[in-house]
Amino acid sequence: MSRVENKTAIVTGGGSGLGAASCELLARQGAKVVVTDVNAESAEQTANIIEQRGGKAIALHQDVVDQDRWQEVIDTTVSEFGGLDVLVNNAGIVGAGVVPMEDVSFESWRQVMTINLDAVFLGCQAAIREMKSSEGGSIINISSIMGIVGGAGAAYNASKGGVRLLSKSVAVYCGNNRYNIRCNSIHPGYIWTPMVKGIVDSVAEVDTEEALKLMLEAKHPIGRLGEADDIAQGVLFLASDESSFMTGSELVIDGGYTAV
Repeated sequence: MSRVENKTAIVTGGGSGLGAASCELLARQGAKVVVTDVNAESAEQTANIIEQRGGKAIALHQDVVDQDRWQEVIDTTVSEFGGLDVLVNNAGIVGAGVVPMEDVSFESWRQVMTINLDAVFLGCQAAIREMKSSEGGSIINISSIMGIVGGAGAAYNASKGGVRLLSKSVAVYCGNNRYNIRCNSIHPGYIWTPMVKGIVDSVAEVDTEEALKLMLEAKHPIGRLGEADDIAQGVLFLASDESSFMTGSELVIDGGYTAV
C-alpha cells in the first residue's frame, strides 16, 4: 500500500542530500513531487530519477528567499498536479561554520538567517494560503539538532531554533483557525550528506576526513552517522495520514545525539 498515494508534495532543496532522498521516497510511496532547487540542473536530475523509476515529478528552479517565486512555484504545482498537500521546507545552508563568533560578519549572519529561517516563513505562508482553501495539508520544516542544543555557531543555531518555534506557531495558528493544516519540524543529527562533508573538509584540526567522521560518530550513541534515507523516512511519516494527530511537534532523528 502506498502511504502518500495521490498527494502532491513540494520539496525545496530537492536536488541533493536530504531533499533528494525525501523526493525519491515520497515518489516511491505514490506522491507527485515538485522538486525545487536553486541549482536547476540538480533539481532536474532528481526529477529524472523519479520518472525513470515510474514516478511523477517536475523540476523547478527556485530561490527560496524570493517571495514572488514562491507563489509561482505553488501556482505551477496546482496547474500540473491539481493541488498541494505537502510542503517540505528543506533548503538551507551552514554559513560561517567554524569561524569564531566575534569574527562572523553581520552579512554572513543575515545570509544564514534569510535562507534558513526567512525562506521557511515564506514557504509556510504561501502553503497556508493554498492549503486552507482545499482539504488542508502537512508542512514539514527541516530544522536540526542544532535548533535544540548549541554548538554549531550563532547564526545556524538561531536560524534552526527559529524554525522549531516557527513550526509551533504555524501549527497553533492553523489549528485554531481549523485549516486542517499540520506543521511539524524534523531535527536531524549529523547526516552524511554533501553539506556535512563540506563541514568536515573545512576543519583543519583533524588530519583526515575519516578521522573527523569517526569523531562525529562518537557523539551519536547509536554508533554511526545518519543517512539521508533516515530523515526521508521521517518526512514520509509526517507527510502521510499516519501522523494525522501530530502537529507542533519536533521529530528528532539524531542517533541519540541530544540524549547525552
